[in-house]
Amino acid sequence: MEPDFKEGDQVLVSTLKFNNFKGPKKMRYSFVEPFTIIKLIVEVEDSIRPVKKIMKARKIRLNGKDQRQYIVRFKNQTADKDKWLAEDAIPDGNLHFRRYRASRRTEKSHQL
Repeated sequence: MEPDFKEGDQVLVSTLKFNNFKGPKKMRYSFVEPFTIIKLIVEVEDSIRPVKKIMKARKIRLNGKDQRQYIVRFKNQTADKDKWLAEDAIPDGNLHFRRYRASRRTEKSHQL
């Protein structure tokens, strides 16, 4: 997916996540003045990167619904590049889910 803007465009930056402004919240500006984009850095989409292994699972509530997410290690990447992804966002998910569940079963049998 291509970004909606390119180098040289002017953009406003939202202050929604800024917590360093003082004064009442409703009196703050919603956006900070226009900035010129000098360089555009686009990360490779996760669905393109090959998955090496699923490391861990968790359940979160998103928009009032439970969703299962998995922390994924990508091939030729270190642990600091691991990323939480939804079930449907993992390429070749069925294969990786089977391997993950099998590894969990063997871990439990070794603990007994």
